[in-house]
Amino acid sequence: MSTDRPVYMGPRLRRLRRDLGITQANMATDLGISASYVALLERNQRPLTADMLLRLSRTYRLDLAALADDSGGETTARLTAILKDPMFADIDVPAIEAGDIVNGFPGITEALLRLYTAYREEQLALADHGAASPGYSALASDPVAEARRFLAARRNNFVGIDDAAEALAATLAEAGGLVPHLKARHNLRVRRLPADVMGGAMRRFDRHRDEVLLDDSLDTASQTFQLALQLAYLELGPAIEAPLAGSHFASDSGERLTAKALASYAAAAIMLPYAAFARAAERRRYDVEALARQFGASFEQTAHRLTTLQKPGDERVPFFFLRVDPAGNVSKRLDGAGFPFARHGGACPLWAIHQAFRRPREVITQWLELPDGQRFFSIARSVTAGGGAFGSLRVERAIALGCSAEHAHRLVYTQGRPMEAATPIGVTCHLCHRAHCTARSAPPIGRTVLPDNYRRASAPFGFADV
Repeated sequence: MSTDRPVYMGPRLRRLRRDLGITQANMATDLGISASYVALLERNQRPLTADMLLRLSRTYRLDLAALADDSGGETTARLTAILKDPMFADIDVPAIEAGDIVNGFPGITEALLRLYTAYREEQLALADHGAASPGYSALASDPVAEARRFLAARRNNFVGIDDAAEALAATLAEAGGLVPHLKARHNLRVRRLPADVMGGAMRRFDRHRDEVLLDDSLDTASQTFQLALQLAYLELGPAIEAPLAGSHFASDSGERLTAKALASYAAAAIMLPYAAFARAAERRRYDVEALARQFGASFEQTAHRLTTLQKPGDERVPFFFLRVDPAGNVSKRLDGAGFPFARHGGACPLWAIHQAFRRPREVITQWLELPDGQRFFSIARSVTAGGGAFGSLRVERAIALGCSAEHAHRLVYTQGRPMEAATPIGVTCHLCHRAHCTARSAPPIGRTVLPDNYRRASAPFGFADV
C-alpha cells in the first residue's frame, strides 16, 4: 500500500506569487495551466503534484528545498502566543487546533494576527490617553508615544529583521567583519576623525567619497553599532520597512522615529544575532556583563537586546527595560514582561534604578512587589554616554532590566536573593494606593486628602477611609 500523502502548499504558493509580483493569470500562463486551477492550488483545494513542483522550479528558477520550507510552525507559534492573552482565558484552544487554523485557513489566520496587533496598539493608545493630564489633547500626535506603542504592540520583536540580520551576520563572519565587508561589498572606506572635524555627528555617510566617517572618541561598542547601523540602512531596507507596511501614524515624526527604532533593532541584531545570542543568554543565565564582553557590545546594548528575545517558537525570558536620567525623565521604555509602566511621569522613587547614580557601574538587584501583589525581579546599573576625550560631554543615565517572578530563577542575579524580601513599589504615585508610603510625591487619584489641623501623619498625605 502506498504511504504517499498529497502535498498542499497553498499559502506558500500564494506567498511566492506575491513575492514575484504577478497575478494568478500570469502564473497560470507561465505554468501552462488555467487561472482557476492556480486559485484552487492556493486555497489548498488541490494538491501540488511533483510535476507542478518541477514546473515551478524550472519556470521561476527556484530551489525546491526553499519552496518546501514551511513557515507554518512560526505562524502557529504566533497564533498560540496571541491566544494566551487574558481576554481569551476562558476559551480552550488546543495547540493542534491552532495548527489546523494556520494550515487550513491562512487568510483568516493573517487577518486575526493583524487584528490583534491593531487591538494592542489601540489598547496602548487608550492607556496613554487616559493617563494624560487634563487639557493635553496633543498626546495622540506625540511621536515618541506613537513609536513606543508600535514597539509595545509587537512585544519589541521583529522576526523578519532578526532573520535578515542573522544571515548578514554570517556573511560578515566570512568576510572578516564589518569594515572588510563594507569595502568588498559597497566599496566604502571607514575613517575615524576627531569630534571637531565631525561637527557634532557620530557617524556620517559620505556618498561622494565612498566613506563612512566615525567620531574617533566613540568607544569600540559604539563604533561597531554605528557601522552595523549604516550597513542595516544599506542592505536591510526591505526588512526594516516591512513592519511599517499597513501601519498608520498620526504624524510623520512618529513614523520616522519608529523607522529609526527598527533600524537600530536591525543593527543590534547584526551585532548580537538572535540564535547565537539567545543560546549564550541561557548558557550564561542572562549575565548582562558577561554577554556584553562575549559579543563586544555595551551593557546597555546587551540589556536592550535581551528584551527582543521573543521570536515565536524560540522565546526566552521576557524582560522589561527602562532608562532614566538623574532628573527621573524616562528616555527609553520597552516592555516584554507585562510590567505596568507609568505612561507619563517618573518611576517609583523606591525602585533601585534611582539609586544607581549613587553607586556607579554597580549592578543593583531588587525584588519588587506592586500593590496588586504582582512580583518582579530587576537589576539596575548606571551607564555613561559620550566622553571619550578630555572635556567631552558625558551623559549619565541609569537602566533597569527586569522580569516577572516566575522567570527570575533563570537569572544569575537571583542567587542568594529570596523572593520574600520584596520592596513594595507603585507604578506612579497617582495610581498607587499605598496610603502609608513616606516617599509619596502626590495623592492617588480618587482619594480624599484630610486636613492636618490636629494630626500630621508621617506620610506626606493623610487620606479619608472612604
